[in-house]
Amino acid sequence: MDKNMNTISIEDRYFLPVFRKIPVSIERGEGVYVFDENGKRYLDFTAGWGVTCIGHASPVIARALAEQSARIIQNPESGKTYSPPRAELLLLLSGILPHGLTRIFFTNSGAESNDAAIKLARKITGRKNVVSTLNSFHGRTISTASATGQASHRDRYEPLMPHYLFVPYGDIEAIRRVIRDDVAAVIVEPIQGEGGIIVPPESYLPDLSALCAENGVHLILDEIQTGFLRTGAFFCSSRHDLDVGFMTMAKGIAGGFPFGAFAVTEEIAEKIEIGDHGGTYCGNPLGCAVSRAVISHLIENRIADNVSDVSAFIFEILAGWQGEFGGLIREVRGQGLLIAVEMADSATTAAIQNECLERGLMINVTQGTVIRIFPALTITRGEAMEGMDILKQALARHA
Repeated sequence: MDKNMNTISIEDRYFLPVFRKIPVSIERGEGVYVFDENGKRYLDFTAGWGVTCIGHASPVIARALAEQSARIIQNPESGKTYSPPRAELLLLLSGILPHGLTRIFFTNSGAESNDAAIKLARKITGRKNVVSTLNSFHGRTISTASATGQASHRDRYEPLMPHYLFVPYGDIEAIRRVIRDDVAAVIVEPIQGEGGIIVPPESYLPDLSALCAENGVHLILDEIQTGFLRTGAFFCSSRHDLDVGFMTMAKGIAGGFPFGAFAVTEEIAEKIEIGDHGGTYCGNPLGCAVSRAVISHLIENRIADNVSDVSAFIFEILAGWQGEFGGLIREVRGQGLLIAVEMADSATTAAIQNECLERGLMINVTQGTVIRIFPALTITRGEAMEGMDILKQALARHA
């Protein structure tokens, strides 16, 4: 970029003002670090909202992009013609998806995946109502915003899409009370991410799966934030034996390249007809090549072991902090490298976030008081310690 160009002023003038912007212009990245236009280095504990699972500027992704773009980026007739990269990715995913999820469609984002799952669940059941949970987040399309259980993400867009019912998260009896023969699906996150990294009771997903099966209702598992080793397993829900109709995926599926997917059972696939769904890209060769490279890297380099090790290391540090900063920290929770540090108040949380930025650490805050730690899954103990030291210094300033 032309060094005489003022990136911040241009974005402020021309970019749609939908974000409360951070006054930093990031020029490049390397692993868990990013660098601004002045060369200042920041340790990234946000992974670009959870997508850069194998780090910034990964040579794995760069190589896949270069090699595939030199062949073909978009098929003629798109999904109507066959594609070797798509076939390779389908085969790879078939080996890691939870049992029973055998058919896959590729999308451009998590919101698009959720939107499609809701649409198809209604179509094949002939039912209208969809049950969602309070404090959930499922996307920013009008349909997925309508399915989101947070008023701040939903109510400003009236009139919303109808036929969504909301119940408290983690409360199986609340869902039991609303399930009727007019409910097509229940959509739920295995752990609520944007809602503050809320972990449900251990029995919640198995009980919900059984309840849905008993009532002929499809369970839609939104694994967009929790999938692809973020919580330690390839999918957060896979440690349970669940009866899942739809699973939606994005974020870590392609390491930062815009890509998503949803998977369904064979039984559901048999009820889907030609023309029920589609898309311009629907698994274009470029996206598929990148996704395959990222997932293969996660498997071949045993990244799950690293997630387990670094996660335990961070939680051990945080356990000590709860005693040291008891007046500031309300609770520590999460799984794998999806970790919440809930603070006592929003003003202090914002001050700590700003202090961390000044010291070279980028952290994400959700729900006003929850510091969300979700770095690249490849982060080392040393890099994690560097970030935790900065965060501790910021906490100490406000203790």
